[in-house]
Amino acid sequence: MRERLGLAYQRLFLGRPVMALLLLLGVLAFFAYHAKDFRLGASADSLVLEGDPDLALFREVASRYQTSDLLIVAFTPNEPLFSDAALAQLALLRDELREVESIAEVTTLLDVPLVKSSDASLLEMVDDVPTLENPSVDRERAIDELSTSPVFRDLVLSRDLETTALLLSLHGDTQLTELFEERNALRAARRDGSLSPEARKRLTEVETAHRAARDAFDRWRHRDIARVRSILERHREHGVLHLGGVPMIADDMITFVRNDLLIFGSAVLFFIVVVLTVIFRQPRWVLLPLLSCFYAGTVMTGVLGLIGWEVTVISSNFLSLMLIITISINIHLVVRYQQLFAEGPDLSNFELVATTLRKMLWPCLYTSLTTIIGFCSLVLSDIKPVIDFGWMMSAGLGVAFLTSFSLFPAVLMLAGKPASASAPAREFQFTVRLARIAERHGNTVLLIAVAVAVASAFGISRLTVENSFIDYFSSDTEIYQGMALIDEKLGGTTPLQVLLNLDPDRHLTDEDLLADDDFEDEDFEEWDTESGPEYWFTPFKVDQIKRVHDYLDGLPEVGKVLSIASAIRVAENMNDGKEFDGIELSVLYRSLPDEVKVPLVDPYFSFENDEARILLRILDSMPGLRRGELLARIRSDLEHELDLGEGDVTLTGTMILYNNMLQSLYASQISSLGAVTFGIALMLLVLFRSLRLMVIGIVPNLLAAGSILGLMGLVGIPLDLMTITIAAIAIGIAVDNSIHYIYRFREEFEQSGDYTETLYTCHGSIGRAVLYTSSTIIFGFSVLVLSNFFPTIYFGALTGLAMLVALLAALTLLPRLILITRPFGEPSPGTSNG
Repeated sequence: MRERLGLAYQRLFLGRPVMALLLLLGVLAFFAYHAKDFRLGASADSLVLEGDPDLALFREVASRYQTSDLLIVAFTPNEPLFSDAALAQLALLRDELREVESIAEVTTLLDVPLVKSSDASLLEMVDDVPTLENPSVDRERAIDELSTSPVFRDLVLSRDLETTALLLSLHGDTQLTELFEERNALRAARRDGSLSPEARKRLTEVETAHRAARDAFDRWRHRDIARVRSILERHREHGVLHLGGVPMIADDMITFVRNDLLIFGSAVLFFIVVVLTVIFRQPRWVLLPLLSCFYAGTVMTGVLGLIGWEVTVISSNFLSLMLIITISINIHLVVRYQQLFAEGPDLSNFELVATTLRKMLWPCLYTSLTTIIGFCSLVLSDIKPVIDFGWMMSAGLGVAFLTSFSLFPAVLMLAGKPASASAPAREFQFTVRLARIAERHGNTVLLIAVAVAVASAFGISRLTVENSFIDYFSSDTEIYQGMALIDEKLGGTTPLQVLLNLDPDRHLTDEDLLADDDFEDEDFEEWDTESGPEYWFTPFKVDQIKRVHDYLDGLPEVGKVLSIASAIRVAENMNDGKEFDGIELSVLYRSLPDEVKVPLVDPYFSFENDEARILLRILDSMPGLRRGELLARIRSDLEHELDLGEGDVTLTGTMILYNNMLQSLYASQISSLGAVTFGIALMLLVLFRSLRLMVIGIVPNLLAAGSILGLMGLVGIPLDLMTITIAAIAIGIAVDNSIHYIYRFREEFEQSGDYTETLYTCHGSIGRAVLYTSSTIIFGFSVLVLSNFFPTIYFGALTGLAMLVALLAALTLLPRLILITRPFGEPSPGTSNG
């Protein structure tokens, strides 16, 4: 079977190259058409774990309280904030923003209800709630109320009275939400095996409809965010303006991904042209690999569009990696072709191409498979964008391999035999020097390897996963500047919700109520918690909420805290500081005007679920912030110090989802490293059928990956969504050097029978190809430092460094281990090492 396939392959790509190219052109046209469906994405899924139960709770709570997306505009006017000029400018800015289609409501300090800044009673305010725009409101009293308000201080007004926030509530999309919920329900049924054939068909329809609806919604949202920015730009002469909020970050992330794809692809392409020109100095050896890169890149883009995979900021480097890997395979083919041409100048072009393919097929196939194993190991991470990146690159490697072994021979057969082999005119000294080091200073090489391994182990023990989302971005980006200002002056950035389950069995008993002198029998008869939400407010519940609120507000890591307690304390201040009893709380709720009740009370309790909701924001930029420790401390203190039952406290929100993702990174790193090491070891064992060669082949690459993880631990670079992929990818790519080198060493040793001679022969042939490909990979990864996303910068720089270590290890440590262990048998008698 293998022989028949080989003959068919040879007849098509070598015997009929024109037909082969026509077939390849048809494949290219098919995938180029589907490239129109290629999409970029920056959803919140990049912060969550696949199947995280906290995600389901988060979505349930968001649905229960009807939360909407929020944009925040931080405005620091040139004039004093409460001057007529600054307030007039604020009003003008607010009114212009209200005209934006996506914006449902704009809340500013001009619009918030003021209950202490006039002499009217609360009941008198029912039909006319005063605001700062009301001419009858005393401005000095309003400033005092806003600056001390439990609700609005740090929400719409900074403590230094210099910065204000405009809160832009955005319209959602009901159809998109319904499709989203139906898709998730069907996917859950598919995971547990209960999906019927009809439901499976419906899932396909819903996923298609959801993608279309989301794409339309994203375009709508992008357009209106651009309009918001244009409005802010017109007002920048009047003060400092920064835009923040999750919708803005998501929209900007898509722009980052688009720019990264363009910058990375262009920079890598430019570098490839330069390297190929310097190395080979013939147009055909520059154009042929470039043609393979273009073909593989176009086909893979079409594959992503056809399957529906979205490219996120995590996978934005897929195109540059595709180019790097494709060019690496082509360099090995070109170098082998040149070597055969130099050794047999009288061979025909057919013989040269056929021999090149025959000698390079298996090492290139196994190197591609080992690299695929490296990327496939990422699917064990449980982090969706990392999983997608792993599958995406695994498919891309398959495309790169098939392209190189189909397009390369077909084009080369049509191009004909070159005039000369264009071999280097002089001996390539760098690889020769490394050969001498491996031969003459082998013990030093081994000692250095041991020292690096020990230092790496120590560094790995110091690895952390604590990192701040704000630190993912450059300080000159609007994401960073907006988050930093909101963190510093407007109550923090990362949201967290604390839900209190106020069990009816723990409410006031009949005796408690009768003991209250303010209760009459007829009052008690009307007290029925099923009558309506106004009867939900009991002194017991309010006291519990206040205690939790005050505890959270006292934590140094916490910024703004909002709950029912915030509004009640405003009312108590109007009541000369006296607390309300149950009947008064009920009357107070009924009498509150909607302008006060809807924004300040209703979002913080659920009558149907007998639940109170406390919102707080974490100071994400706080030095030394330990999210996992903070969440554990909050849970423990609420349950033990404040005597709340274990089932009475639930934490949810973006903070929880992000922390779950961070805490999974250790397990993801271990599982991916274990999987890639086992898979590659098995591949080496199958390829070389030798345990000794398996160990020799993998040791240099483990050293390279371990040294980078150790360096991260030593210098304090934390694991994140990108850096957890470095070790597995580095091993998967770097092991290619070992496979090519060992494969060639075995081939050359069979002819010479001399280990030392074979060492120098391999360094002058395959060593040169390894150097070329590794240099291309190193500089290709280094291009990623041009990103605005710091995890991508770390990924590029550290992976490039890992590949440099792997290159040096492959050409020093690997041959030294071969010389020591003699895995190919004893040398022939009479040789220098016999």
